[in-house]
Amino acid sequence: MRIAILSRGRNLYSTRRLREACAARGHETLVLNPMRFAIDVQRGKPSLHYRGRPLRDYDAVIPRIGASITFFGTAVVRQFEQMGVFCLNPSHAISVSRDKLRSIQVLSRHRIGFPKTTFVKDKQQVLTALDRVGTPTVLKLLEGSQGIGVILAEDRKVAEAVTETLQQAAGQNVLLQEFVQESRGRDIRALVVGGRVVAAMRRRAVGDEFRSNVHRGGQTERVELDDEYERTAIHATQIMGLRLAGVDMLESERGPMVMEVNSSPGLEGIEGATGIDVARAVVELIEEEVLFPEIDIRQRLTLQAGYGVLEIPVPAGSELAHKTVRETGLRERDAIILSISRESVTIPNPKESREILPGDVLLCFGKTLTLRSLVPARPRRPGKRRREPTLLPDGPPQP
Repeated sequence: MRIAILSRGRNLYSTRRLREACAARGHETLVLNPMRFAIDVQRGKPSLHYRGRPLRDYDAVIPRIGASITFFGTAVVRQFEQMGVFCLNPSHAISVSRDKLRSIQVLSRHRIGFPKTTFVKDKQQVLTALDRVGTPTVLKLLEGSQGIGVILAEDRKVAEAVTETLQQAAGQNVLLQEFVQESRGRDIRALVVGGRVVAAMRRRAVGDEFRSNVHRGGQTERVELDDEYERTAIHATQIMGLRLAGVDMLESERGPMVMEVNSSPGLEGIEGATGIDVARAVVELIEEEVLFPEIDIRQRLTLQAGYGVLEIPVPAGSELAHKTVRETGLRERDAIILSISRESVTIPNPKESREILPGDVLLCFGKTLTLRSLVPARPRRPGKRRREPTLLPDGPPQP
């Protein structure tokens, strides 16, 4: 395959590792500076020029879009998408994850923990906002990375003064966020690739620094995530619409709290801490997506008469609820569960020990009669009575 890495730094650790991983698996790879593109928008023929020349064909793109070039960088990724090129992370997902307020708004509709957060523009509202969030308060610029634009205000007066300065003098948009005291100076970074956590590390700040970022001098160590932290990282990545993400979480007394979902996570710290070849996992994911494109499984699996694919909801009280895949006995009835959808998370090819919960939606393939017998009956509307058929003189009953 021909793979383009969009990066402004050819010799940066992450870019170099991705290039090496591509080469090791036999792919032709070029590093292209996203700021050197020209975007030609034409009816029916979207195209790109690089350094003044028409761009050659590529099979896949790995976006490494820095915060300072988000607008133009995502426009380049979007143009690749219009040209039918597979992009590891979609342009829309990159834009959403880069905006701290927008990303938290998106996460807020789901079962994802995050620190109490508020956003105000009117300086008269700052004091009441601080009352709701509490002090100490973490002040964050809406766009920033590597710990830049993150300030800890120890008391209310400092928080008010810094917020007013950033808003009025510097024209910056500022988030006010709860400070999770028990996680001071440390957090967890989980690296999610293709719907699974491939590596995770704990970062610890040094000295009086409360930011644990590696670029701030933070120390790292490998960590094994428990089920709730792993679920949170995968769920947050899927909600953002990303295939590759670094999910930063605080270890709070209330469970994992997501701070950020990074669409261009650095690989140096996590590969060094864990010894895991994350770059290889990224390239393997691209191979799966490009060499084995999505197919309409319903069409492919319904060629044989009497068999089909069906989505089966599992309401409370269902015969399937609170049973493991093995205990359902579906295989003996000539049916298999292809995947389980739970909230916004999809569990492909579930293990036989996986428990089915109320609210799940099962994607099943098998004998049509078996699948239909599992579909829950539609509840009848209260008070609505079935009308008896009317018998006409010369014909069958009419409903």
